[in-house]
Amino acid sequence: MKSFAVTGYGPDGLALADVPLPEAGPNDVLVQVRAASINPLDKMIRNGEFKQLLKYKPPFVLGHDVAGVVTEVGSDVTGFTVGDEVYSRPRDLRIGTFAEFIAIDQADVALKPASLSLTEASAVPLVALAAWQALVDVAQVEPGQKVLVHAGAGGLGSTVIQVAKHLGAYVATTARAKNVEKLTRLGADEVVDYTKQDFADVLTGYDVVIDSLGEASLEKSLTVLKRGGLAISVVGPPDPAFAAQIRQPLLKPVMALMSRSIRKKAKKLGVRYSFFFMEANGSQLKHLAALYDSGVLKPVIDRTFDFGDTLDAMAYVEQGKTTGKIVVTQGEDTA
Repeated sequence: MKSFAVTGYGPDGLALADVPLPEAGPNDVLVQVRAASINPLDKMIRNGEFKQLLKYKPPFVLGHDVAGVVTEVGSDVTGFTVGDEVYSRPRDLRIGTFAEFIAIDQADVALKPASLSLTEASAVPLVALAAWQALVDVAQVEPGQKVLVHAGAGGLGSTVIQVAKHLGAYVATTARAKNVEKLTRLGADEVVDYTKQDFADVLTGYDVVIDSLGEASLEKSLTVLKRGGLAISVVGPPDPAFAAQIRQPLLKPVMALMSRSIRKKAKKLGVRYSFFFMEANGSQLKHLAALYDSGVLKPVIDRTFDFGDTLDAMAYVEQGKTTGKIVVTQGEDTA
């Protein structure tokens, strides 16, 4: 089957490749891919930024989000049948949605939101799971708390805004002025135009910050938190708790050293720091599907590309100017 596989780590490491059709194990569903969205994580995996933690061996098919149709179910699969329209963020070490088919563990799959097309559904698994897990499982956000979301116009940021608002938080975000109206409609109470203002000069007393920009933004974010507040970063540095999450306890000292500086700065300010890396979870996707169907959450898509233009889609994402998600489609019309 046709796929886009990482043939070697680096910026030019992704290429069109013919690979064997995946086989569905006893607990797997085989999914014909109709749409797959692109995430910054795809670039990071392609470039080898996690190669010491996630032991992918090139060549391997890239892609972390999918929506499609079940064509085969394993002998131990319950709850899914051939013909079901599903969506998923496959678990780490079993990714590969930039392909015609993918075999996914049933625990990572859910029926897609009935109100969304396959194109729309493919745009939400990773960012919706990340938003839910960061705000609910990690931060335990409660009504009335204040949440700052950086890069609100991005795929993750636009979803975090919606989930935080659903949880009853007061939500601030950083973005360009042209996106203010759109982000306000998504639920942002305050939008700071980062081209004209420093968010640290105008925001204070926040309970939670979700940062996806990097070290400079993260360090400054610590200063807008109230005492006991929590800064969560999806781009690092990894902390000791992450070693436990990926079941590599021997890496705990290494990650403690990597995050020592930011944790020390957080402690000095009386706040907390946590590195976040989302996990596949079909049960949470089922819950999130209900939120999309009820209109509480909405997918945000910048544009779509044909499957054959996946490399162009990746390059577009890497420009860092997208508003929402980029989706690659194939097969029948999924709009």
